[in-house]
Amino acid sequence: MNQNLPVIVIGAGPIGLATAANLRERGQDVLVLEAGDSAGAAIAQWSHIKLFSPWRFNIDAASRRLLETPSEGYAGDWEEPRITKLPTGAELVSEYLQPLAAHPELAPRIRYGHRVVKISRVLADGRGADKARTANRDDAPFLVRTETPGGLVDLLGRAVVDASGTWNQPSPVGRGGIEAIGEAEAREQGFIISGLPDPLGADEHELAGKDLLVLGAGHSAANTIIALGRLQKQYPDTRIRWGLRGDANPIRLYGGGASDQLPARGQLGTSLRRLVENGHVELLENVSVASMNAGEQLAVVLADGRELAVDRIIAATGFRPDLQMLSELRLELDECVEAPRQLGPLIDPEFHSCGTVSAHGAKELAHPEKDFYIVGMKSYGRAPTFLMATGYEQVRSIAAALSGDAEAAGRVELELPETGVCSTDLGGSCDAPASENSCGTESTEPAESSGCCSSPQPVSLGLSTGTLHGNSELAAGR
Repeated sequence: MNQNLPVIVIGAGPIGLATAANLRERGQDVLVLEAGDSAGAAIAQWSHIKLFSPWRFNIDAASRRLLETPSEGYAGDWEEPRITKLPTGAELVSEYLQPLAAHPELAPRIRYGHRVVKISRVLADGRGADKARTANRDDAPFLVRTETPGGLVDLLGRAVVDASGTWNQPSPVGRGGIEAIGEAEAREQGFIISGLPDPLGADEHELAGKDLLVLGAGHSAANTIIALGRLQKQYPDTRIRWGLRGDANPIRLYGGGASDQLPARGQLGTSLRRLVENGHVELLENVSVASMNAGEQLAVVLADGRELAVDRIIAATGFRPDLQMLSELRLELDECVEAPRQLGPLIDPEFHSCGTVSAHGAKELAHPEKDFYIVGMKSYGRAPTFLMATGYEQVRSIAAALSGDAEAAGRVELELPETGVCSTDLGGSCDAPASENSCGTESTEPAESSGCCSSPQPVSLGLSTGTLHGNSELAAGR
């Protein structure tokens, strides 16, 4: 009975649809569950953002073959975008994800408006097999509970691939990885903006002329600050403050500049540095938010006693995986970054300041829960350095494993150029400056070789985050 059930894929973003395309290419039945009302629903919320990586790294090979091959009822006339062009989020959706989701091979297998809330197992006779049950567990179907417009619906699958991402789970701005006192109330009243606002478009009225505090030191923060700098030219009374959790290290803040092999990313760091050095952006170091109180403005109190009054906080402090929905599954996660345990040491930003990571697949992403995988952005847990091309390699390998092709599952088919210097959030995965051991223990190794709760591992291939960077308005020269 188990083999007659579909592989359930959670999420119809780039990695979820790539999973489905790879499985269908191997003749496997698949069911894709998407919480939004269309493919790439999360990406649509940052449609104004231009990716750092060109099209050549953002199209899955199996998906390309599906789109380009004529079949019954399908002309195969999809035209691949120019591979050297940097797409915006809107272009990624309209020129790739929507045609892929509409393909007759995938469209009948995608259910929109299905938000997964819990995953467990059931035995063949329908009795439950919760986390504590071991007997016959590996052969028990997965029970996937979904929240739909018509109510709760239970679905069964022989395997589950979780590609739900982290977009709807922003990290708090408070210290120690928890909300600051008063943070929940401040969010409810609209003082805190998470994600990637559009200062030059939809959010212009919200941000123009305001006293703004941007928190975070990754590419998303840089992208937002540069866009705000453009806004400031139009509205000079706009004040921009940039809060860092640690000290201002120029290499970490501004990246490799002209030496970066992704020119769009290098230009981002160069433009950011110019804004700071010209005094358009005020840099605040060692910002650890203890509490806040919402009034006419937001009163922010830092751990060292400093007080700030701001109109808005733009929280570019990263995202974290939603693990509540997986509480009845047997997972093996890295203690710090909350990625699969074998992957954690390869991506930990406390050790990998450049975010490079070796190509990996089913073996590194496996859990004690047989035939369950977390892939894509969510597989990186709290680490901010995911690249779509790496996700495509993940699901190619997993589709092979679920199809019984162990040789293909273990093969590495991803080749990426070496990167220049890149930056990540100075707070890292354990909310401490990257130069310190982040788990509260003294390091016995030199700083450059100590990781967060895991031993150092060599890294050979990889690119820094390839999705949430580069503003399209900036690139157009506004």
